[in-house]
Amino acid sequence: MVQRNTWQRERVREALADARGFVSAQSLHATLRGENTGIGLATVYRALAGLAAQGDADSLQSPEGEALYRACTSTGHHHHLICRSCGLTVEIEATDVEQWAKRTAERNGFRDAEHIVDIFGLCATCAKARDEKRDAD
Repeated sequence: MVQRNTWQRERVREALADARGFVSAQSLHATLRGENTGIGLATVYRALAGLAAQGDADSLQSPEGEALYRACTSTGHHHHLICRSCGLTVEIEATDVEQWAKRTAERNGFRDAEHIVDIFGLCATCAKARDEKRDAD
């Protein structure tokens, strides 16, 4: 299904591009509501889903199970390292993961398998800040 390119969808795209790291639909909606755009939450969800389906946005599930989105900066299949504290995201190649996923699917009789791999942790800056806070306590 092709979505029409409405001003609301374009405004969601712009807000997503302006966001730092991955954001939830609710967070993006709050930003847009604060700008008095009149764009509803359902419209934000539809626009984000469409952007993700077209490859214009990355979508992932947080460790808590919430869908998060970010403007996509690369094409093709890729994976992420994501800081749980500040949201810093690094796109990574994962050749070993790709090979493992293919072998595992084939070994179990699956074809046309797809996968999503996102690694959550603390970036070096946040880990250092946490360690310094622990040392101070």
